[in-house]
Amino acid sequence: MAELGFNEHHQKEVINYMRFARSRRALRLKTIDSCFQDLKDSRLVEETFTVDEVSEMLHGLQVVVHGEVETELINTAHTNVLLLRQLFSQAEKFYLKLQTDVSELENRELLEQVAEFEKAEFTSSSKKTNQESNKPKLAPLNEGGVSELLNKEIARLQEENEKLKARLRTIETQATSALDEKSKLEKALKDLQKIQGDEKLVLKTKEITNLEETVAALKTDFQKTLNASTATQKDLEDNLVTTKHDLLKVQEQLAMAEKELEKKFQQTAAYRNMKEILTKKNEQIKEIRKRLSKYEPNE
Repeated sequence: MAELGFNEHHQKEVINYMRFARSRRALRLKTIDSCFQDLKDSRLVEETFTVDEVSEMLHGLQVVVHGEVETELINTAHTNVLLLRQLFSQAEKFYLKLQTDVSELENRELLEQVAEFEKAEFTSSSKKTNQESNKPKLAPLNEGGVSELLNKEIARLQEENEKLKARLRTIETQATSALDEKSKLEKALKDLQKIQGDEKLVLKTKEITNLEETVAALKTDFQKTLNASTATQKDLEDNLVTTKHDLLKVQEQLAMAEKELEKKFQQTAAYRNMKEILTKKNEQIKEIRKRLSKYEPNE
């Protein structure tokens, strides 16, 4: 017996579909034969016909046969869609994604293999009768049992997964805000280091490092909280408020440090020397202007 590479159950399903297709094909062929027979019985009653009469009869027969064939082809296409709908619906219950290759529908080798399979299955009338009486029915998948429990468990897991995703998005948003504040603070420190010198900001850099460790620890705590699913939203908000207070405190200390550094800079020898030089230059400019005024005419 020819085989199509299916297991026994699926091969029986293919045979059932081919039996259905054969019955539809036989019915449509009988309809087309009846069209020709009706033409013979109703029109071919005379011995001779003119060319116009023959052309008119053939045209009418062509219209009828064309409509029958078109109807059958459309019905076959729609029937195949319904068959695919059954298969896809069963696959989706188990979250499977089936794929089709339309190019394989014109594979001559496979088509000949199907033809041989059909010929081998339906040549014996006794075998046909036996299979007619023992047609298996496809068991529904939407009833109770293991599949129903599996679907419920999958739905529950999906709902829990969506909740965890929403929680993760909230935590990521809050952590991102804290990291943005840290980045702004780091930029301010770098700008201050360029102006006043790196040696004046060792203490503040250490504070920033401590703050980074605090943020890293907070992020780690967020991840642990997410994985364990035990921490509440209020705890996360409290941690973020504490971090915000720390950031504000460091910003205030930075402002004070900047003022202190500016004050110390004004007390350095370099600042005093520069001030004395500017004072001397101003005195020289005044002296030069006095000298120039002696040579300028009075207005």
